[in-house]
Amino acid sequence: MLRLLLPCVVFLFLTVSEAVCNHQDQESLLWFSGNVSSSVSPLNWNPSIDCCSWEGVTCDDSLKSHITAISLPFRGLHGKFPFSVLQLHHLSQLNLSHNHLSGPLPPDILSSLDQLTVLDLSYNSFNGELPLDEAFANETNRFFPIQTVDLSSNFLQGEILSTSVFLHGAFSLTSFNVSNNSFTGPIPSFMCTSSPQLSKLDFSYNDFSGHIPRGLGRCLRLSVLQAGFNNLSGQIPRDIYNLHKLEELVLPANHLSGKIGDDITQLTKLTCLELYSNNLEGDIPMDIGKLSSLQTIQLHTNNITGTVPLSLANCTNLVKLNLRKNRLEGTLSELDFSRFQTLSILDFGNNSFSGEFPWRVHSCKSLTAMRFASNKLTGQVSPQVLELESLSFLSLSDNKLTNITGALSILQGCRNLSTLLMGKNFYNETFPGDRDLISPDGFPNLRIFASGGCGLRGELPAWLIKLKNLAVMDLSQNQLVGSIPGWLGTLPHLFYIDLSNNLLSGELPKELFQLKALMSLKGDDATERNNLKLPVYINPNNLTTHHHQYNQLSSLPPGIYIRMNNLKGSIPVEAGRIPDELSNLTNLERLDLSNNNLSGRIPWSLTRLHFMSYFNVANNTLQGPIPTGSQFDTFPKSHFEGNPLLFGGVLLTSCPAPTQPPAATTYEEKLTRIFTVGVATGFVLTFTLSILMLNCYVDVI
Repeated sequence: MLRLLLPCVVFLFLTVSEAVCNHQDQESLLWFSGNVSSSVSPLNWNPSIDCCSWEGVTCDDSLKSHITAISLPFRGLHGKFPFSVLQLHHLSQLNLSHNHLSGPLPPDILSSLDQLTVLDLSYNSFNGELPLDEAFANETNRFFPIQTVDLSSNFLQGEILSTSVFLHGAFSLTSFNVSNNSFTGPIPSFMCTSSPQLSKLDFSYNDFSGHIPRGLGRCLRLSVLQAGFNNLSGQIPRDIYNLHKLEELVLPANHLSGKIGDDITQLTKLTCLELYSNNLEGDIPMDIGKLSSLQTIQLHTNNITGTVPLSLANCTNLVKLNLRKNRLEGTLSELDFSRFQTLSILDFGNNSFSGEFPWRVHSCKSLTAMRFASNKLTGQVSPQVLELESLSFLSLSDNKLTNITGALSILQGCRNLSTLLMGKNFYNETFPGDRDLISPDGFPNLRIFASGGCGLRGELPAWLIKLKNLAVMDLSQNQLVGSIPGWLGTLPHLFYIDLSNNLLSGELPKELFQLKALMSLKGDDATERNNLKLPVYINPNNLTTHHHQYNQLSSLPPGIYIRMNNLKGSIPVEAGRIPDELSNLTNLERLDLSNNNLSGRIPWSLTRLHFMSYFNVANNTLQGPIPTGSQFDTFPKSHFEGNPLLFGGVLLTSCPAPTQPPAATTYEEKLTRIFTVGVATGFVLTFTLSILMLNCYVDVI
């Protein structure tokens, strides 16, 4: 019996040992590797080794070992689409995402790879339109097993038609992602008929236009619908509210109008509702609390009116709630914040809420960011805010709060607070200057502090020196008096300081131009990327009515703003001019010293500040030539006007002529002065002109 089995075992062993990569498949892969390059490292597909063991290659268990999957994301691949891949007829998964492949997509990709279920070509540079399935456009019984198509983050364009190779016959398609391309035309709704299994559609970041088609309501299995950042208009079609399996409805940054339908409360599985930056109006549905699974509500930047529904308290799973920049009103005292135990981000800014500040919000124990700016709230900061132990971002600006001394005394105990915005409150109060107001460990993590626009009286508070982590400080539009203390220049992380529109006097301290965070020697801190929990909105130096949005601390432009004060005299004392030390601030982007009484020359060395995009010294008593070259040739003329003794540069004026001697009063005096003054004046004039010409020449160089 053993003798009979032995040949079978030997045959089986030989058969298994010969089950290596299919020869034709291997040739296709070798052509692939020979026609693409890699900026990371070569693929090193060695033809003497079984290709089933090559990087990113998977084979099946058949005797011929056909290749069934290729996965090469993040490999730095360059070149066109590898057409030899179309010869791999057993391929079921192809992932070439996050590379640098370019050119058009092959028109027969699915008809050639008729076993393909997953195609991921995202984050490449493919261009052109989606190819049409011309060979099978008239075959109604032709189906492909494709389930997932991800073409996001490429340069594809044109309209998405029903005869596209990725849609025609894709009966099993469940996920279709074409976000971040340049597609135009209407959102395709025919997919809900041709691909009834669809559960995810992502059309975000394209140029789709027109109304959202009603046909999307036929995608009954849809759980994710994303079409934000397009040019869609009209109302949200009511049939979308019939998608009972929908979990994410994400349509921000379009031109949608009308009301949010009350039928939205039928979407009980909804976890994410993002409709911000549209033109929606009307009230928030009063029964929105029926959507108890919601984790994210972002309705900001619309025209929504009415009050905040009390039923919202039933959305106990909320993590992010943003209703900023609408026309909501009423008080917030009756909303039961205690039920939001998972809420981390809360933004009710830029509305018309009134009454006492809703300090019941302190019961949201998980809050990390809270904004109530630009409302009509009254009262004082409550000690209960200290119960928010994770609070990092707090914006109370532009309300009617009082008692800044009490607010600072309390808030210094918020150990994790990194952003504190309190401007346009505490009107005409006195800025507490006592250094002992802030304890040695107060505000240990504060990076951004703003209390501008309050009309605060007093001097620059001495306790600021304790804020060693402070990077951004805005004390503009107050009534601060006295001189600018030199110790401001010792704060190691300070790179944005705004003291504009105050009553500060004296001279600019030399130390202010030695801020380490504005020097290239700052090192890693200069490129530190700190994500903010909520964006901040800044109108730099009141230059325009448009507020710039910043989502990261390091995105704020490094700058010094001291316009509209009473500064005068030597800068610094021993130099009598704008200090050359400024040229060391190589990270400085914006400098505004306008509307003061500063004297001296503009240092030519400032042309070395290649990052500086804004420079304004208008309305001072500066003199001498304006530097030319580099960015100085791009600064507007108005930024130098109001200095009668400045010349050259963008002012297009020449060196001023020397002053002529006064005329003699009598004939005898004239004769005497003609000889005496003539000789002296000739010498002085020659010498003066020589000096002036020399100065102009040296400065121009």
